[in-house]
Amino acid sequence: MTETSLDRLLGGRVQLEQPRRGLRAAVDAVLLAAAIPARAGDPVLDLGCGAGQVFLCLAARVGALSVQAVELDPELAELARRNAARAGLAARIEQADLSRVRLDPVRHAFANPPYWPAGTASPDPARRLAAHEGAVGLTDWAAALSRALAPGGTASLILPASRFSAGAAALRAAGCGALALLPIWPRAGEPARRVILQGIRGGRGPDRLLPGLVLHGADGRFTPEAEAVLRHAAPLPMR
Repeated sequence: MTETSLDRLLGGRVQLEQPRRGLRAAVDAVLLAAAIPARAGDPVLDLGCGAGQVFLCLAARVGALSVQAVELDPELAELARRNAARAGLAARIEQADLSRVRLDPVRHAFANPPYWPAGTASPDPARRLAAHEGAVGLTDWAAALSRALAPGGTASLILPASRFSAGAAALRAAGCGALALLPIWPRAGEPARRVILQGIRGGRGPDRLLPGLVLHGADGRFTPEAEAVLRHAAPLPMR
């Protein structure tokens, strides 16, 4: 296994062993976890879980979960198993392609998928696998999330703002409606760089554009609202 480091998220609530080099867990994982409306004991699915950063942050906020996770990279899947064990979580983590894995029914399913379109791939193999679409695109990720959901369950994605329409179309095609879109702004007055999209399996209500979150103030520090989410495990209300 490549060299790893033991890092902390959510103000130290989460211990995360992850590769020392390459694509490392950052703010996106914490933001996605904050948007998932899970409760203690809920069964959840984390597709493309990496080292487990999203489900670990979610569990730190809501309490014990029944975690099902899928990761294609064998080293990351092993790190996710170690991180889940360190946190005392009941987790079934499979090293598999999302199109072939057996998925049990869950209440909430989520992913931080490879989102840059094919043809823009990074020369770095780890980054290419984690951030750039190959044969499997957003439509496939949304379909896999939806396939595991019970009716009324939520499917959540975090994406670059430039791909929100592709993500919304993918969720709708997978049978997830009543979409909620939450923009993430680097600073007030700047264009959003990330969005969180959430749909309801079988949902038929209206779509919603939410107030969103500003990450940094004029001084470069996190805003109080961002601090509450990133350091103190506050939720991001999506409904």
